[in-house]
Amino acid sequence: MRMSLDACHEEERRAPDVEAAILGLARDEPGLGQAAVSARLRRDGFAISPSGVRYIWQKHGLETAVKRLRAIAQSTSEGVSALTDTQRGLLARGALAAQLVSADAATDGEPPDRRQVILDAAAALFAEQGYDSTSIRDIASRVGLLPGSIYHYFASKEELYLAVHREGFRRLMAAVADALAGASDPWERLTRVCQVHVAAITSGTYIDRVTGHSLAMTGNPELFAKIRPMREAYENVYRGLIEDLPLAPGADRSLLRLMLLSFLNWVHVWYREGRRSTDEIAAAMVDTLRHGVESPGIASKPLSAF
Repeated sequence: MRMSLDACHEEERRAPDVEAAILGLARDEPGLGQAAVSARLRRDGFAISPSGVRYIWQKHGLETAVKRLRAIAQSTSEGVSALTDTQRGLLARGALAAQLVSADAATDGEPPDRRQVILDAAAALFAEQGYDSTSIRDIASRVGLLPGSIYHYFASKEELYLAVHREGFRRLMAAVADALAGASDPWERLTRVCQVHVAAITSGTYIDRVTGHSLAMTGNPELFAKIRPMREAYENVYRGLIEDLPLAPGADRSLLRLMLLSFLNWVHVWYREGRRSTDEIAAAMVDTLRHGVESPGIASKPLSAF
């Protein structure tokens, strides 16, 4: 009886250690399944079954790899950027699968909105791999459908790409309209629109990001020509805003617009979350254009001096 009591005390002592070990692996290797975690811990001297691992996972809301990845992202200031490319892909696929499941489970008789799910998946792959490197099979695999099912909603990959842009520009124009509401100062109006753009291409959805990047796309002239009308409608917003600015006589407003859009479209390349906010970056860009960077009182050298 004495040995049994000692064994019970030892089990009670080790239980918190087992739980901590399971949670540690959930953080360090979130892709491991319950059987693999059980085997790993048994090698380390912990007596835990696969069902015991799952019990601990469920206790902490970590019973799927997607939930474990979300927990990691939420626990760091870097967010999803803290995950590896493979882990981000798994997280994206899990989110899309959840959309399909929830849509299929609807009880109101409405068909699932698979078209939107496909659009989201296509935008993610276009952003990650580029248009040319993404196939219909890739998109179908991302959402758990057969390739032929994609053609039920979109006639071709090109049509999917154009549909992503139509949706993206629709969202962008709506966000711009909201941002401009109530603003009358021309510099404030320009700043607000730039803030919308920078936020969309750095931290928006994949549809937002692909749409923003298209303003500088040069790799596929034929496809770019089909996007051009949507692009022009959006750039017309900037034309109007810059036309309203009180600029110095002789200022080239067209060049100013192109320079500003170039600045904005490159932010996604170097932006890192945690330093300046996207609003601060956009405001600083507009302020630099407005006031310049030369120190007051320093006269410019004549060209003949160089």
